[in-house]
Amino acid sequence: MTSSDTAPQTVPATTAAIVADAPLVLGIESSCDETGVAIVRGHELIGDVVASSVDEHARFGGVIPEIASRAHLEAMVPTLDAACEQAGIRLTDLDAIAVTSGPGLAGALLVGVAAAKTLAFALDKPLYGINHLVAHVGVDVLDHGTLPTPMVALLVSGGHTNLLLVRDIGSDVVSLGQTIDDAAGEAYDKVARLLDLPYPGGPHIDRLAQQGDPRAIAFPRGLTSGRDMQRHRFDFSFSGLKTAVARWVETRRAAGEPIPVADVAASFQEAVADVLTRKAVLACQEHGATHLLIGGGVAANRRLRELAEERCAAAGITLRVPRPRLCTDNGAMVAALGAQLVMAGAEPSALDLPTDSSMPVERVHV
Repeated sequence: MTSSDTAPQTVPATTAAIVADAPLVLGIESSCDETGVAIVRGHELIGDVVASSVDEHARFGGVIPEIASRAHLEAMVPTLDAACEQAGIRLTDLDAIAVTSGPGLAGALLVGVAAAKTLAFALDKPLYGINHLVAHVGVDVLDHGTLPTPMVALLVSGGHTNLLLVRDIGSDVVSLGQTIDDAAGEAYDKVARLLDLPYPGGPHIDRLAQQGDPRAIAFPRGLTSGRDMQRHRFDFSFSGLKTAVARWVETRRAAGEPIPVADVAASFQEAVADVLTRKAVLACQEHGATHLLIGGGVAANRRLRELAEERCAAAGITLRVPRPRLCTDNGAMVAALGAQLVMAGAEPSALDLPTDSSMPVERVHV
């Protein structure tokens, strides 16, 4: 691994006014292949640095846990230093430290939690173990202000596809449904591999889909039939869709026919976006939520955003989607949720804070 593989990349902090009396919280994210460190003051982002090892995983077609853990070890200190420099603060200025303690890759989580524990002990600052999934919801305060409640959150990434009912971001988050097999982002990667596209597959399929016909191929919509809607009303399944794409492509190749890659990408993407937005809007209607938030890496997908906007507008629902930078894994989302917990008077975590690779979404923090 070269030093450039994990070199931190900085982005300008928000230009919004900083609230002087809001808590200054540092957030550390290391659940997968991004090492993220960010600093917020209340609801304002003042430092945000991410180092990614995605290039190291690309040749394997997916994240290799051992490579991710080693990359976090190499990137943690320089990323921390860069975030503090960007924010113009010293570590002693901090009011609290927040870290992702789950869910995620066990080894990767351990690196971030160990770093956070060390800082909390050395600086004598409170520590907050944060739920990665809930942090994808909490980050939206940095773009759109205080979260309305109740609201429904649709989280879509390479490892997770969840529908949540959020009554209180700090204490009352309920799982309405989740994927029963492949996550949406995982399905994107597998279909990209079928089409000989690079990893990660999402951006490449999204780009090609703009040149294709989303109605060219009638791919299935998982768990949307009458019986499935009774048993799995807000659950998702993308394994059958992935298999349908594979069989369609293999049949064409066996017959020596060309593969219309753009049409396959557009039709596959339409099937994913259709199911995600249909169930998300239905969840809002049935639970009295007038706001829908979409988070996670796949929230950057062009068609998902377009279809969500159309369906939310038709149903009288307000759509909230953080900027793409805040949708992917980052320290800002951990710091943002940590700051909300501090302001709500939540009890800090103990210094023997464990990691939990399968942390349930109802457990907002440890």
